[in-house]
Amino acid sequence: VRPGNDCTSHRLADPIQRLMKSAGLAASIYVFVNGGPVSHYNMPDDEKAQGASVFINELIPHIDRTFRTIADRSGRALEGFSQGGRGTMRLALRHPDVFCSAAAGGGGYATEKRISESGGVESPGLRFSERDNAWDLARNYAGRRNGPSVSWMLYVGTKGFNYENNLEYMEFLRSLGIDFEKLIVPGVQHSAIGMYAKAAEEIMRFHVTNFNNEKFK
Repeated sequence: VRPGNDCTSHRLADPIQRLMKSAGLAASIYVFVNGGPVSHYNMPDDEKAQGASVFINELIPHIDRTFRTIADRSGRALEGFSQGGRGTMRLALRHPDVFCSAAAGGGGYATEKRISESGGVESPGLRFSERDNAWDLARNYAGRRNGPSVSWMLYVGTKGFNYENNLEYMEFLRSLGIDFEKLIVPGVQHSAIGMYAKAAEEIMRFHVTNFNNEKFK
């Protein structure tokens, strides 16, 4: 995962488990994912950097074979923070048939916008497939005439460095007619741990409510 390492997100496991019990939330299986070299992007010219395809085509089937899951979209949610927030939007926008619920936290949507406007270029060393970004994928999602819909949440802390570009992306989604739940957490820096310290129950309850929603069954 860029930047960071695999030792960050799973620190949320203990507080998540405690909150499931203390708040009476339905038991859920949380899978903490390594997004690969470029955080759930597929690199068009690098067969070793196919994080999006590995996630959808390999990891999800493996989890469904291995654990007692509800192996369809009605019981499957996606969530990520920062790079994972960007990945959450791209994956769920591209695969609404796979997820009923998606919560994207603190994503870098200014970077995603730059990728959109440059035809796939994030930086001189990072070139992605054209239209494979959170802006163009949202346009495609909004322009569909049929197909399943995802229940969306976007969350961000007011002290995070992506705060303003999250607000801009939220306005963009509204302009496309994409409904979402907005969660702004005052005083929180760019930190998944910080977000969960203040808003864990609200984020977790969002998914549980979607799992129990008849429209996804």
